[in-house]
Amino acid sequence: MSLTVKNISVIYTPINETNTFTSGDFISGQVLLDVVKDTQMQSLSVKIKGKAQVSWSEHYGKTTVVYSDKEKYYSMERFFVLENKTNGNDHELLKDPSGQPYSSVVAPGQHVYPFTFQLPLQHFPPTFKCAIGKIAYTLETKLSRSMRVSSKAKAEFHYVSSHVVSSPELMVPQYGSKEKKMKLFPSGNVSMNISTEKMGYYLGEGLKVLTEVQNNSSRAIKPKYCLYEKHSFFAKGRRKIHKHDLVKEEGETIEPNSKNKVTKVLSIPPSLTISILNCKVINVEYRLRVYLDVPFASDPEIKFPVVVLPLQSVPGAKSATNSDFGVWNQPSGGNVNPSPLHVPPSAPPGQFGASGYYGPPLSPAPAFPGPLDQFAPPSYVGPPGQFGPSVSHQSDSSDPPPYQEYQLYPQLPGHPKKS
Repeated sequence: MSLTVKNISVIYTPINETNTFTSGDFISGQVLLDVVKDTQMQSLSVKIKGKAQVSWSEHYGKTTVVYSDKEKYYSMERFFVLENKTNGNDHELLKDPSGQPYSSVVAPGQHVYPFTFQLPLQHFPPTFKCAIGKIAYTLETKLSRSMRVSSKAKAEFHYVSSHVVSSPELMVPQYGSKEKKMKLFPSGNVSMNISTEKMGYYLGEGLKVLTEVQNNSSRAIKPKYCLYEKHSFFAKGRRKIHKHDLVKEEGETIEPNSKNKVTKVLSIPPSLTISILNCKVINVEYRLRVYLDVPFASDPEIKFPVVVLPLQSVPGAKSATNSDFGVWNQPSGGNVNPSPLHVPPSAPPGQFGASGYYGPPLSPAPAFPGPLDQFAPPSYVGPPGQFGPSVSHQSDSSDPPPYQEYQLYPQLPGHPKKS
């Protein structure tokens, strides 16, 4: 920060208890500028934008290759002050609460510039962050002065999608079967039939797994269950994958030459990030893995896709990610439905990332000229694909193909084909 500009910041007003925003919501806030002497501004602006980006490096001997990519969703900038316009009326100036233009010269002290944006009506991926990628929605302010380095500040806000995939395929049962023959020790064979009631589950819902196991081997075996998350990152034709086990359960031991049927219910953790399948560079997916723990032999297994949906009907519900590989906590739930299109009532504006910090009372904000639809790319949420009535068993070492039997969104332009 320069000697003239003591502080510049941007703050916004929460509209609900979970401090989340969704499509069509209005977000109001203030740019706060504190200067120590008379200051001539060339421009002062506030911008709202959303984008996803990834970046990681891989080493090939002595060579290091950086893979990076990004996907922009929208970007809209408004000016409080703008001198020397070069593009006619392309840049619309905001006015003060009395309807007058802001002065380009400010006296010593703190100055408040209120604003209001409306979020685009399209549906975008929710806020997400990890070590090599993020989906972020931000408010940014920039102060430009002649012969000076620009002063900038930003605040991130949590975005949650109000769109729930209503495809009936998500409610179709899934089936799988697997048989394994043991050649030496143990001898005999084992088989299992696995089914689930559906593919789509809401946060906190129970995932019921029906298991039928026939143990014709010489050893006792035990069915095991694992719900895990799979994060995929895409850049320059490459894919990087992170996996992390979330829930692990065991069934009862099945003795040799016996048959057993059991129902197991796994709870979908309410703190998970919802499935992200409409982003070009980041995917968040979930899998159910059911396998038999066979002593002294490879374990036969079946995998099913699981789509985690946002919880919308329970007030105050929250969604966050507590992954071991660094996913940022993300609240959601409760109030994620689109709010009526009106400016929300005043509330103490909070500074993202600085708990307990509040600025001066929010001044009446100028009306936003309109939604940002015209500035946002078309939504990637397309018609649901074909899931198929069942998912057959998979090989022991691979996941089910994420965009074949249960495609939720169409193939995106430039998206590496998944295998």
